[in-house]
Amino acid sequence: MAENTKPKKKFTKKLLHKYRMVVLNEDTFEERFSFRLTRLNVFVAVGISAILLIAMTTFLIAFTPLREYIPGYSSAALKEKATKLAYTSDSLQNRMRMNDQYLKSIQDALRGEFDVEQVDRDSILSQPITDLEYQEINRIKADSLLREEVAQEDKYNILPTATDNINFSLFPPVKGTISESYNIENKHYAIDIVTTRNSPIKSVADGRVIFAEWTAETGYVIIIEHSYGLLSVYKHNASLSKSQGDIVRSGEVIATAGNTGEFTTGPHLHFELWNEGNPVDPSEYIDFN
Repeated sequence: MAENTKPKKKFTKKLLHKYRMVVLNEDTFEERFSFRLTRLNVFVAVGISAILLIAMTTFLIAFTPLREYIPGYSSAALKEKATKLAYTSDSLQNRMRMNDQYLKSIQDALRGEFDVEQVDRDSILSQPITDLEYQEINRIKADSLLREEVAQEDKYNILPTATDNINFSLFPPVKGTISESYNIENKHYAIDIVTTRNSPIKSVADGRVIFAEWTAETGYVIIIEHSYGLLSVYKHNASLSKSQGDIVRSGEVIATAGNTGEFTTGPHLHFELWNEGNPVDPSEYIDFN
């Protein structure tokens, strides 16, 4: 037992043994200053210095811009730009998705793949993005009555509010005899107008050309997007004088009448009119005689 206590006392004695560190002038050996130290004091001083150094380094890295100079850390400006680019790219992806859905709806309408029982006011427009969250709002009786009243008022108006757009009128695309009328039961969402070959086909209103291409079934087709949610479609043309993206005016020549495509029996114009995704009878709004 006595042998175990001796090493402990010896170790403690070494820690508390006093030393003197003297700084001398090398030329005159004059004592400049001296320190009285122990090993324990040295260990404590080194430990406290190390802790302070680590604390100061952590503070500089966490709360000062100096961390930007350390490899692996990005600057605040770079992070802000990256965040803005992320939001911008996400918005562009959503816009591209909506445009793809919009063009697909037009292609389905051109191919005749259209079910009237499933049509709604947004069938030809872009569909909502399904991964977004929407807050459900409960309808009240007064709201339902107001909706029904507005629907009855606008039932026979091609425009959403006729009083606000009283100066808006549609120009006949071509003069001629209607060989086949609008028939929603037979899925004929257009009227066929018999006319002579190469007769000028004109735009029914101001708008922008959103489709102008050849199709095997309906020949040369041109689609124009107008104000107030209107789309006009012209099929079986002999040639087109406008391209996709062109701006056209009401009454401006956009094509020539013809007999192109598989689904045709003679020179005529297959004309469709869509109002906010719903097909409408063009003869109710345009005089073709």
